[in-house]
Amino acid sequence: MNQKKILLIDDELDILEILSYNLEKEGYDIYTATNGNEGIDKAKEIIPDLILLDVMMPEKDGIETCQELRKVKELQKTLIVFLSARSEEFSQLAGFQAGANDYIVKLIKPKILISKVNALLQLTSQVSDNAKLIEIGDLVIDKDNFRVSKSGQQFLLPKKEFDLLYLLASNTEKVFKREEILEKVWGNDVIVGERTIDVHIRRLREKLGINTIQTLKGIGYKLIVL
Repeated sequence: MNQKKILLIDDELDILEILSYNLEKEGYDIYTATNGNEGIDKAKEIIPDLILLDVMMPEKDGIETCQELRKVKELQKTLIVFLSARSEEFSQLAGFQAGANDYIVKLIKPKILISKVNALLQLTSQVSDNAKLIEIGDLVIDKDNFRVSKSGQQFLLPKKEFDLLYLLASNTEKVFKREEILEKVWGNDVIVGERTIDVHIRRLREKLGINTIQTLKGIGYKLIVL
């Protein structure tokens, strides 16, 4: 039994019923809410590991609900994933900008959705800010010695490339916005060019693999666990 808590927020009762049934079979503790306000109250009460959230709902839509959830200190480590019939790019961008970890279109088959939920919860990095060693898949980051290895191959990265990779690896389910990267890697007192992050990301991809870091256009970057 996983004993992980999942909160489903959707105004469609049949969707809630289907998702609850399939996720409970996987051993998860399932809680439900039929609108944004109810979902926020329930999330504060149970502090779930994952929230599956619809976009189009009465009273408070999913985007606003996600924004409110992200303001709650106790929910900072909670994964928020949109599960919506809206497949337009602007809707997905709005979801990520609101603070979502992922966006899934409702046409997805139940078995694939369950697999994705399992992967999200299993791969969530629990690395603290002061961790000396991060191991994610075949990627190992040694903070003390500023060394990185992938599939057994060692890399010595320049300081800023290392700091950028370490930041992305500190939370593999988070999309790091450009502003946050600039602040945490370069600091507020340093003036850098617009393309500085892009150049460092490109260099990391050249060394670690093109699929290692995902770009979410207009939002930021996310480390991909392979």
